[in-house]
Amino acid sequence: MSTQLLKKAAKTPQTGEGDTRALVERMLAEIELRGEAAVREYAEKLDGWTSDFLVSTEQIASAGATLSQQVKDDIRFAHRQVHDFARKQRESLHEFEMELHPGLIAGQRLIPVNVAGCYVPSGRYAHVASALMSITTAKAAGVPAVIACSPSYRRQGIHPVVLYAMAVAGADVIMTLGGVQAIATLAFGIFTGKRADVIAGPGNKYVAEAKRALFGRVGIDVFAGPSEVCVIADDSADPAIVAADLVGQAEHGADSPAWLITTSARVARLVAQRVPELIDVLPADAAAAAGSAWRDYGEIVLADTREEAAQISDEYASEHLEVHAIDLDWWLGRLTNYGSLFLGEETTVAFGDKTSGPNHILPTKKAARYSGGLSVGKFLKTVTYQRMSRDATRQIGAVTARISRLEGMEAHARTADDRLRKYFPGESFVTHS
Repeated sequence: MSTQLLKKAAKTPQTGEGDTRALVERMLAEIELRGEAAVREYAEKLDGWTSDFLVSTEQIASAGATLSQQVKDDIRFAHRQVHDFARKQRESLHEFEMELHPGLIAGQRLIPVNVAGCYVPSGRYAHVASALMSITTAKAAGVPAVIACSPSYRRQGIHPVVLYAMAVAGADVIMTLGGVQAIATLAFGIFTGKRADVIAGPGNKYVAEAKRALFGRVGIDVFAGPSEVCVIADDSADPAIVAADLVGQAEHGADSPAWLITTSARVARLVAQRVPELIDVLPADAAAAAGSAWRDYGEIVLADTREEAAQISDEYASEHLEVHAIDLDWWLGRLTNYGSLFLGEETTVAFGDKTSGPNHILPTKKAARYSGGLSVGKFLKTVTYQRMSRDATRQIGAVTARISRLEGMEAHARTADDRLRKYFPGESFVTHS
């Protein structure tokens, strides 16, 4: 038996990119040209927001007062999980200094960026976890100024639970602002006078395109698109759990791919049957999103062997990858392309999305081939330095001069020649190959 595509997606994550790109480019150009006035116009037009953008400490306190103690405890628990994992990541990165050659000292420093911009989406859902993932990680990296934006929820300001989470995570400035206009505001330093060095956080396709368009002028966390999930399952998998996990991610949006790669025809058949049943009993909004996602982007692939399943999975390079199979250590050692890996039935993407600790802001659209997800490293600059004694230039200078002349770069070579003559008058050096 060879690989069989039992359900093929009608669309891909790249569908419709051209129109999105053109619209975002126009908006960014106008906001850069007209500044605050353009941002205010877009905020009113797109979000119905005409009040102050900068959130006060009184507003934050008021939002917290509306929440139950259980809600606040849950948010603080999730914050600790994310913070502790991020701190451990930071501790795994090291500065060092070494003597590469007698008298030549070189080293590495890890310096946080000065300003981080964190975007927290809103809309159908109150994205508490997204506030924790981006802001907490930036603060754990040591970023001194974190500016966070989130859209008005139903034209009433930032959702209280999101605002509370943003404050718990440690945002220094919070703005009621969403969409492309929020990303532009962070990048151009509008309202705050502080241009973000890095912008992080998930969002819709317009937010993702704005970040992509600004990359280079500002750092970004990942090249992001609609949320993706892939499940690898063998015959030991529970089809009901697999189906639930596929639907659980498909509810993100109508363009969220959900893929199953399985070595079991039985699992494939039962999952294909169960997914529509689970979608039908969701609340209306979630059912509409998940139904469209499964219809247009869902796929089921039947593989012959586990090696073949792993190879197919690496080609998908999915954002979230679950493995429901025996011998989990084999899969951990074999799989190479994914944003975050969930091993075994006991864990699921929803745990990673909300509470468990590893970051849920992850690469999509096959970017997992070359990039991981958001980590403290995204907010740190790995910079190098060197110093050397005059005696060390005996060899370093002569070799540099010879290599420079091999390349035809005479001015480079002469910077070495000048030092050799100054430091070692009367000595002769071979500076031509």
